[in-house]
Amino acid sequence: MSEMITADLVDLDLSADTKEAAARALAERMVTKGRVTDLEGFLADVAAREAQMPTGLDGGIGIPHCRSEHVTEPTLAFGRSAAGIDFGAPDGPADLIFLIAAPAGADDAHLTILSSLARQLMNTEFTSALRAVDDAEGAAALIRGNEPAVAAQVAGTAGSTEDSAAPPTGAASVEAAADTSAPGTTTEDGPAPESGGSDEGAAGRPFRIVAVTSCPTGIAHTYMAAEALENAGRDNPDVEVVVEPQGSAGFNRLDPAVIAAADGVIFAHDVPVREKDRFAGKPTVDVGVKAGINRPAELIAEVRAKAERGEATAAARPGGTPVERTGEPGEGYGSKLRKWLMSGVSYMVPFVAAGGLLIALGFAIGGYQINEAKSVTEHFDWGQVDSWGALLFQIGGAAFGFLVPVLAGYIAYGMADRPGLVPGFVGGAISVTIGAGFLGGLVAGLIAGGVVLGIQRVNIPAPLRGIMPVVVIPLISSAVVGFLMFVVIGKPIAEAQEGLTDWLNGLSGTNAILLGVLLGLMMCFDLGGPVNKVAYTFATAGISVAAPSDSAMKIMAAVMAAGMVPPLGMALATTIRKRLFTKAEQENGKAAWVLGASFISEGAIPFAAADPLRVIPASMAGGAVTGALAMAFGSTLRAPHGGIWVTFLIGRPFLYLLAIAAGTAVTAGLVIALKGMRKTKPAGEAETPEAAASKAKEPVAA
Repeated sequence: MSEMITADLVDLDLSADTKEAAARALAERMVTKGRVTDLEGFLADVAAREAQMPTGLDGGIGIPHCRSEHVTEPTLAFGRSAAGIDFGAPDGPADLIFLIAAPAGADDAHLTILSSLARQLMNTEFTSALRAVDDAEGAAALIRGNEPAVAAQVAGTAGSTEDSAAPPTGAASVEAAADTSAPGTTTEDGPAPESGGSDEGAAGRPFRIVAVTSCPTGIAHTYMAAEALENAGRDNPDVEVVVEPQGSAGFNRLDPAVIAAADGVIFAHDVPVREKDRFAGKPTVDVGVKAGINRPAELIAEVRAKAERGEATAAARPGGTPVERTGEPGEGYGSKLRKWLMSGVSYMVPFVAAGGLLIALGFAIGGYQINEAKSVTEHFDWGQVDSWGALLFQIGGAAFGFLVPVLAGYIAYGMADRPGLVPGFVGGAISVTIGAGFLGGLVAGLIAGGVVLGIQRVNIPAPLRGIMPVVVIPLISSAVVGFLMFVVIGKPIAEAQEGLTDWLNGLSGTNAILLGVLLGLMMCFDLGGPVNKVAYTFATAGISVAAPSDSAMKIMAAVMAAGMVPPLGMALATTIRKRLFTKAEQENGKAAWVLGASFISEGAIPFAAADPLRVIPASMAGGAVTGALAMAFGSTLRAPHGGIWVTFLIGRPFLYLLAIAAGTAVTAGLVIALKGMRKTKPAGEAETPEAAASKAKEPVAA
């Protein structure tokens, strides 16, 4: 690769008096070198980045920087101003100005070297040397680190001693500096200590801190904050600091053992912390990235004070959101596929709930002919109830229109991250257009993610990398997915979808009841997990059209009814036979009444986690009974959520509630019987008098 900075990119007598003029003067040098193709476009990107957050730092440093499609390769220009230029730093104008230009698709190696420069800026000997150097070639060599003689000469001018650290020299030292940014290292002596690695007791060992740094561009501030925090940790013998910089080149996750052993957490960031749940449950200081650069010692003191007071963030919620990446290393394809699909479903469900409930309310207010009403843009009467019903129905219909595109888009996102969104949404929209529906969306999402992953594996010439994420990948992947969906596989999927719909419409009698049993079993098998979501998505896909069939609404009714049974059954069991449950389970049982009534199957998870071999079979049995009865009774439901709170929208509501009550009774009775059997002493085992007396007082199991 070309050298990122040469003498032609250095101006030791920068005469600009504003940050805009300084950026222009340095950018013009980049244009002359062929590193920037469009001066005005590049300066607009620099200004946009500057608008997000000032780039001035304490110590007289300004670092305007951006990623831009107008940059051909990572480039650095340096200017030194005698008068100083205001870049918004708290301590005043900057006399050392670094303009950092990175291509939109810069590779990890270039960005890592840029990040190492950002770390060097926290070294006072390095900045003093830059202020003392008297020629452009020497300044460029010092910044590159490939002139040991120059570095030593200028370090001597700065008054360094034998104990002071000279700026890194040589290409190897630049790469070594970059390596220190890798999470998992805290000091120059080696990797961060793992959990249990210290022989000292908790009172004698250092206070362990894990930190995350990130900024919008992920090039400069991210790594400067990391360096500042690590330096502050090294200056304090009672503290160990491990930092995970989340920069443009990606990030290496901290070892879970290091996080587990940490006594406190510091987030210094201006963009969301990725995978934040890893740090939940610990004393945490959450600030902007510049605070990490300017006052790291204060942040360390603050997190220690929080730990002493016992303050901590809430623990991570069990289950959480689906993984939106390709999975952890070593996972099998089946596990990854499940996570990809769950990613799409999790993003689709809010559209289902919002759209479905709005449509249902539209029917409730305006009647079942409201789907034939004129568009509210053509006719809306503020005082007419039917107009309000039509408004709700049409808003809900608009939300429902996103279901398949969102499903496909976020399946692709789960596979290939943001580059998968465009082809995924395009494929999902085509699926709706050709009538391939829900099945087509699944296939389109998987194809889109696979196509993007394939494109990303191609070795692209450096000049094209800048336009890859915004032009090439969306263009090629959308064209491929569109061709496959329109010409190759879309029609067969549409025919299969039509056949499935016809089969559902033809269900009656025994077949419908068996389908209700199957859906009930699926809804109660993993209580909100993948199998539960498959059944739920199957049901919601059937009612996501403007005029769903009667069979589709029966399926939705059966699915929601069965999903309410597990928490209601556990709530009833804890009420009838409290002694079979712990105090914590009895408290959970009280909450399960509300959760079950609201169609939140996850309300039974605490019970299933503690005793899965009894709770899950009992739940499945009750769900199967409810699903079968709901189908047999012919209850219908247009809303995809709501539990008993949308009973007024249910066809044959009393029979529907009877089906739920029957399933709840089956689940409660079965779990009580199974737990009662566990209390029975094995043959030949002596029974204590206390146990016998307790047993005699217990009522007979139902």
